[in-house]
Amino acid sequence: MKQAGQIALTPFPHTDLSGSKLRPVLLLRKASQRFDDWLVCMVSSQLNQAEAGLDEFLLPEQPDFIKTGLKVPSLLRLSRLAVLDGGLLKGAIGAIDPDRLRRIRQRLGHWLAGEIKT
Repeated sequence: MKQAGQIALTPFPHTDLSGSKLRPVLLLRKASQRFDDWLVCMVSSQLNQAEAGLDEFLLPEQPDFIKTGLKVPSLLRLSRLAVLDGGLLKGAIGAIDPDRLRRIRQRLGHWLAGEIKT
């Protein structure tokens, strides 16, 4: 069963829509009550692409890293969002801590409101 906070694999679209790449995503929340659509953010191992003040690092020394199912230090790219049909999600590999999910959602809200500059 899908739920917010899970990390799942899915084909994630390139920003220019030239294709997609199978990659992990974080399920932020269900986007529709009528459809199996999910708001997700991309997970990347390219730590150097972090948007300061917005993106979230997932590092092996953090308490919930082992639960994520990720094999390398990674980055939650909050500026790389998509709404995807739940049928595209290839299954959960892990999850983040509920407190981390809450903080990420709050940060995303502040970013959307223009309170965080990138």
